[in-house]
Amino acid sequence: MARAPLFHASREAPQAIGPSKAKVDWDGLRQRMQGPLLRPGDPGFEDARKLFNPLNDDHIPAAVAQCESAEDVRQGVLAAANRVPLAARSGGHSYVGYSAPRGGLVLDLRRMATVSVQADGTAAVGAGASLRDVYSGLGRANRCLPGGSCFTVGISGVALGGGIGVLQRKFGLTCDHLVEAEVITADGRTLMASATRTPDLFWALRGGGGGNFGVVTRFTFTTDPAPPLTVFVLGFPAGKVPVTEVMTAWQPWIAGAPRELWANLNVSGGSDPSCRVAGCFVGPRSACTPLLDSLVARADVQPNRRTVEARDYFDAMRFFSGRPDRESFVASSRVLTAPTADPGGVVALLAGHSGMSLILDALGGAVADVDVQQTAFPHRTAFATAQIYATATAASEAEVTRSVGQVVKGLADLGFSGGYVNYIDPDLPDWGRSYYGPNLERLRSVAHDYDPDRVFDFAQSLSRA
Repeated sequence: MARAPLFHASREAPQAIGPSKAKVDWDGLRQRMQGPLLRPGDPGFEDARKLFNPLNDDHIPAAVAQCESAEDVRQGVLAAANRVPLAARSGGHSYVGYSAPRGGLVLDLRRMATVSVQADGTAAVGAGASLRDVYSGLGRANRCLPGGSCFTVGISGVALGGGIGVLQRKFGLTCDHLVEAEVITADGRTLMASATRTPDLFWALRGGGGGNFGVVTRFTFTTDPAPPLTVFVLGFPAGKVPVTEVMTAWQPWIAGAPRELWANLNVSGGSDPSCRVAGCFVGPRSACTPLLDSLVARADVQPNRRTVEARDYFDAMRFFSGRPDRESFVASSRVLTAPTADPGGVVALLAGHSGMSLILDALGGAVADVDVQQTAFPHRTAFATAQIYATATAASEAEVTRSVGQVVKGLADLGFSGGYVNYIDPDLPDWGRSYYGPNLERLRSVAHDYDPDRVFDFAQSLSRA
């Protein structure tokens, strides 16, 4: 699918790599790999190269290595290093397609998707596992791990960017549960990163973003016993006034809520904006219901839809999973360091933008128990993250991108700052500082130490921040 010709130049810019030393020996790499190596024209290549967002279908790599082992990954890195762009792909949800470099090598990790739970409750997870794989495997063992909501997202991107999700106020971020990672470095070494071995790399992997330091092939996470959960959705009537009232009430309500409660606020744009509050409570429905009643009373706006259900861990995660189909969209993010003083101004930004949503995901609780510089994830003390998400087609992409940019700027004018690296956007102003805050300089240093020749370079790699 071709991109609209007016699309921002920064998103279309080619990915630079180091000086070319030689051509890639594709036939040799194919012989050294246990898994298949697919090239244009090979059966299965077209399906293998495509990412979640069809707007990135014009990203055509030179090859897709369907890795079945860490050794396959190592061979791919050694074959392609500083010859062609190189990127690992897990779920394929990179918002602007960084996991499918044009003319480069994709290290497709999806065949490395095993999930095993040990007797001590730790879980060994292959880097190609989707969140569905993770939640299903843990659920069978009656364990849980906090993570994102979309089932087709890969665990690698989630964990390496921090890992916000519906259980974070109770259990923290995904990266807070990481205890060890197997990493293939730019020079082909296999390292085990942990708090006691390569602690600098271990620090960076917990929130420093994917693609910067090497290719993680396996994670080890601590897990918790899976608790009973209650999921809920409150839908409210459309209109700027009721939506503003709900947002005004939601902010102090979630800020003062027990950490067992997580909820987001989703404002849908259009001529008449609407909103809904969705969330998860760690505990029974009987304890959740009074908390929801409190929000409704604060807002003084009656919901026209109310769903409250008790579910086990896997079914609760499935409740938030969305559609499994590919979806065309443009997105960006901001961060609220504190509740906004102008909810009406925020709602007004969405007026007229049909097909666009502003999703505010509450932080706090266990997220803030970790110091800002204890891991690479910098938004520990923030109130919420904000995702701006808009559906688009190839024909509308340029216009939708401009609209998203306008809302991002408007949020900044209202005091929103920063950004979440897993909602990566090349047009976000000062993106390096926005994503990494006070941790940027240390992250740059770690990236240089482990990849001095910029083997894993891409348009928003740390070497360019």
